[in-house]
Amino acid sequence: MNVENPLLKLESYKVPAVEKEIRLSDFVPGIFKTIRSKKGMKNAIKKGLVKVNGDRGYTADYIRGGEIIELYQSQNQIKRPVIELQLEVVYEDDHLAIVNKPAGIVVSGNKKWTLQNALENNLAKSSQDDALQRPEPIHRLDYATSGAVLIGKTSQAVTALNKLFEERKVEKTYHAVTIGVMNERGIVKTKVDNKSAETEYMLLHKLLSPRFTFLNLTEIKARSGRRHQIRIHMSEIGNPILGDLDYGKKGLKLKGKGLFLHASSLQFRHPISRTNLIIRLPLPKKFKKLFPEEWINES
Repeated sequence: MNVENPLLKLESYKVPAVEKEIRLSDFVPGIFKTIRSKKGMKNAIKKGLVKVNGDRGYTADYIRGGEIIELYQSQNQIKRPVIELQLEVVYEDDHLAIVNKPAGIVVSGNKKWTLQNALENNLAKSSQDDALQRPEPIHRLDYATSGAVLIGKTSQAVTALNKLFEERKVEKTYHAVTIGVMNERGIVKTKVDNKSAETEYMLLHKLLSPRFTFLNLTEIKARSGRRHQIRIHMSEIGNPILGDLDYGKKGLKLKGKGLFLHASSLQFRHPISRTNLIIRLPLPKKFKKLFPEEWINES
């Protein structure tokens, strides 16, 4: 094994008898739990992470039966800083976790101060063979948005969770404070960045406001995951989110309190245990300063 590029073996597969020879790139999709897609396996082969009888495999190699095919994971990663930031871990097992992202931090990226760089100090390392050296966020929330972020702790979990998102099998619920006169419920389907997008909302409670006419406690479900989708859609129907400096109404932009948008719930089928998970987070303190406690507790 190359010491300069250490590899960790994830899985091994012995090829049974085959009727006719087949290219490696056509044979391997679906034989490993860690990576199931054809695209994912092609990328693994190109990166030298697939071996046939102990030698590096290539996409054009032919499989004739009886071979041992092994899938590896590179242990070399770009060095990223680890930051000290205490996170609320609302769910964790050996495969995945859900953390409550604070407002005012990006999920990932090239900056030092990211949620991803805080995960290593907040989550237990997985005991699985395909455990990631560093946990990986599956989706993103805006810098100013707080709430539930799903984290993968193993290669298999990351692949499976990404597929759930692609197939829209993760239900995301948000709570927001919007301003203005608002309908009881509705669905917004206008495009975002020239891509289809759908946002469903329901008005839970409203308060008269001298400055904003009404402050509305609103439940929102994002049926797609476009960047700034909820903020854009709420602004388009005339009910921008309180504290939205980008999409708010001129003269009605609340400054210094942050964005009143919180990812309050995730619901999905656990890709490993196959159990249904429903994770709910309480609303932030700033919501509680605007509305009666009983309204907040109902949400």
